[in-house]
Amino acid sequence: MSSSTSDTRALASSPDSAARAEAERHLVRYAGHADFVGEIITRAAGSFLYTRDGRKILDFTSGQMSAILGHSHPEIVETVRRQIGELDHLYSGMLSPPVIDLAAGLAATLPAPLEKALLLTTGAEANEAAIRMAKLVTGGHEIVSFARSWHGMTQAAAGATYSAGRRGYGPAAPGNFALPVPHAYRPDITTATGELDWRRQLDLGFDLIDAQSTGSLAACLIEPILSSGGIIEPPLGYLTALRDKCRERDMLLIVDEAQTGLCRTGSWYAFEGEGIVPDILVLSKTLGAGLPLAAVLTSAEIEQRAHDRGFLFFTTHVADPLVAAVGNTVLEVLRRDGLDARAAHLGAILREGLEDLGQRHAVVGDIRGRGLLAGLELVLDRKTKQGSDELGALVTRRCLELGLHMNIVQLPGMGGVFRIAPPLTATEDELALGLSILDTAIGDAVASLGVRIGS
Repeated sequence: MSSSTSDTRALASSPDSAARAEAERHLVRYAGHADFVGEIITRAAGSFLYTRDGRKILDFTSGQMSAILGHSHPEIVETVRRQIGELDHLYSGMLSPPVIDLAAGLAATLPAPLEKALLLTTGAEANEAAIRMAKLVTGGHEIVSFARSWHGMTQAAAGATYSAGRRGYGPAAPGNFALPVPHAYRPDITTATGELDWRRQLDLGFDLIDAQSTGSLAACLIEPILSSGGIIEPPLGYLTALRDKCRERDMLLIVDEAQTGLCRTGSWYAFEGEGIVPDILVLSKTLGAGLPLAAVLTSAEIEQRAHDRGFLFFTTHVADPLVAAVGNTVLEVLRRDGLDARAAHLGAILREGLEDLGQRHAVVGDIRGRGLLAGLELVLDRKTKQGSDELGALVTRRCLELGLHMNIVQLPGMGGVFRIAPPLTATEDELALGLSILDTAIGDAVASLGVRIGS
């Protein structure tokens, strides 16, 4: 009997089986063709999840790439307990000390002129607000984003999302254009030596955008490191050149740092590596450390222009004091504990461990990322870079069986790419444990696949 068959039978007779039956009966499945994870999670603490039947699972995704301080961080728990007993929710036009403090606190972490904050709930909502602001301020309506982008599932955010979810829902909002992704491992436009020619690629991309534009370009919305697109970091110099393209066309540059912001990459913000400052910055995920909190940050000039034109983004939970208090605690812990430097240190350890796996497993095609946002791409052949959805699924499943939760991106034209994003509070021993489990899982998956792997 195979291990997967025995696991399936064990699950059917476990205490989770009734809960699973209720879930299948009553829950809408929202992750495309993916199913819910088979076990019921009842508790989480630090870097670990705990199932109803007592299994301990190391979380290498920080929940949904959000719990940068780990699960149930004691200071976050205390902040929620205190704040919910004092002031949880207000009429959206009212102000509270946590909201004012968080706006000022975020501005203090950012370069000028980013000093104005709009506090919202999710990344999609924040991207909606940023796009809406850009359209109002510029008078344009056309939005450019990467061809493997993920910015959310609401209307304007979904229109700027190309990695998934575009088919079957009718036409997207008009005026959305895709920009080729500068992917060094899988280059499309190359130099004479076969390396990515990103400058020529960028020029061609904007030539095509200019040809399609009606003269109403409003903004370019990008992730500084594409996450759902497969942990793709643009080459040094790319973001500066992209900003210049925007300036030439009177477009705003919106940088979506949902997953990269607030120390994860080893610096407070991923855009800092280029020395540029976006016109609008979007934060979410990491800002709430697992709670629903997002922010749109911009300059006083852009905010004034938007206000003069009647900018409207009035939501039920805009400027809620409860989650704003959590955001203040997140900033305090990040700053006090030097978690930017810690993420850089742990990221170097993680990178070394992944490179060691690459030395011992021929299916490891590429390792990329920055800090504690790492990508590991699996291939069947390193020369041809042939991917395999089956291999990625096998490794993912085997990791979970061995006590490690991993997330894999599988998009057309690339192999399976693991998105590895442990909490910034993870220990070196926890990283070593995760790498050890991944090592075993890759070996087991390759053996079970039963095909010759190219080197």
